[in-house]
Amino acid sequence: MNGDGATQRQQSFPLFLYGGDYMSWSKMKQQLESFLCPALEGRVEYRAPGYRYLPDKTGICYISVDKKNVLNMMDKTSFIRWYQTELEIKNDPHIQIPISNDDIEAVRKAAKGTVPEDRLQVMARSRISSEYAKELMSAQASLSKSNFIVVATKFLSTSIEESLESNDILLNILALVDRRIGKKRILTMSEKMKLKHPSVQYFYELRRNTL
Repeated sequence: MNGDGATQRQQSFPLFLYGGDYMSWSKMKQQLESFLCPALEGRVEYRAPGYRYLPDKTGICYISVDKKNVLNMMDKTSFIRWYQTELEIKNDPHIQIPISNDDIEAVRKAAKGTVPEDRLQVMARSRISSEYAKELMSAQASLSKSNFIVVATKFLSTSIEESLESNDILLNILALVDRRIGKKRILTMSEKMKLKHPSVQYFYELRRNTL
C-alpha cells in the first residue's frame, strides 16, 4: 500500500532532476514554452507528463499543435506519415538521397570486378537507401518508446546546435520551434530537412510558414 501511495503521489506531483535540482512538470513546461518562437506561442503546447508515445496510448501526446496531438502514431487523420517497414521508406518517391562519388567508389571496391557505371550508381543508391531506411526506422522506434521528460531534460541542458544535428526526433522538434533558431538558419536548412523523418519535416514547415 505504501509503495502504491508513493507512486500515486509522484504521478500527481511529478518532479524531474535538471541541473542538479528537481523541477516540477509545471516549471519544465513553462521553461520549454518560454523558448517557443513568438509566432508559435499558444499554438504549440506541451502536455501530459508521465506517459509514453505508445500505439495503445491513442489519446495521449506530449506536443500538440492547435490543440491536436500531432505525434499520435495511431491517428489515421494525421498529417504526418508513420512508416511501417524499411521497404516503405526505400520506396517513398518523396525521398531523394544524394549519392556521392565516394559512395560509388565504395561499391566499386566491394564488387571486386568490372561493373558498368550505371549499375554502380544503382547499387550505391540501394546501399545508401537501405542504411537511411534503417536509421529512420530506428529514430521512429525510439520515438515510440521515448519518455518526453527525459528528452526534454536533455534538451534544456544541451546546445541548440546539438539538438538540431541529433538523430533524435524529439530533440529536432524542440529545436525547430525554438526562438533561438533565426530566420536565416531556418531557410538554409531546407535541403537537410528532406532527409529527416516526416514528423520533423512537419514541424520544420510549421516554423518556416511563420517567417
